[in-house]
Amino acid sequence: FEMPFNIWCGGCNSMIGKGVRFNAEKKQVGNYYSTKIWSFTMKSSCCKHVIVIHTDPKNCEYVIISGAQRKTEDYDIEDAETFILPPDEERGKLADPFYRLEHQEEDLQKKKEAEPVLVRLQRVSDSRHSDDYALNKALRTQLRNQKKRIAEEEVASRKKGLGVRLLPATVEDAATAARVKFSSKFERNRKEKRALINATSIFSGSLGSPTPGAKWVELESKRRKIKAATASNLLVGGFKPSSWSQGGVSSGRHKRT
Repeated sequence: FEMPFNIWCGGCNSMIGKGVRFNAEKKQVGNYYSTKIWSFTMKSSCCKHVIVIHTDPKNCEYVIISGAQRKTEDYDIEDAETFILPPDEERGKLADPFYRLEHQEEDLQKKKEAEPVLVRLQRVSDSRHSDDYALNKALRTQLRNQKKRIAEEEVASRKKGLGVRLLPATVEDAATAARVKFSSKFERNRKEKRALINATSIFSGSLGSPTPGAKWVELESKRRKIKAATASNLLVGGFKPSSWSQGGVSSGRHKRT
């Protein structure tokens, strides 16, 4: 049995949605003229509560007998974008020719008010779909340009070593990239020159001879470079500190002798 509408379970007050299927016990409980009335007995999956539903041939509907309560759902006609159907009494009056004659003028007035809008919409639709060849050509051109752009983006991504396609660059991306600064060799040299200028004395003896402060900065930079080279050799495995110290001790002994 498939639930024909949303219901609230009578055992645990949980909602059972429309379309949920159950293994129900089906049996005949009566007749409406020559049409049989069927009863469906099932257990809810949430709390094993027994639910009984009967068919209603008179109203072409299902009726909950016990174990649950139908969920009432009211919709606004404007939100649902539907029309109000005339009641049964109104539909019965439409079969009367005198009633139709009385309301014919009102219907014609509504038609005249809505006719300009309908004609304008029909003209717009005809102008857009008058030339099938032009529409097909424009659509195929748009698809070709889209495929070409996707292929160019994929090639650019493969050149950058990326496995995904990058989106087109925007003004915000350019501004963000301009604010990012990376340390470069130029910046390092500039900082070293600035430090050399700050360490140099302003009372220099001669223009050609470097000052003692400048010599000290130069020696300090050389010492740092030697230490960096030594550390890199240690990481690579060029020589071991123990062998280096032993070599330094032996060289010192040779010098003393």
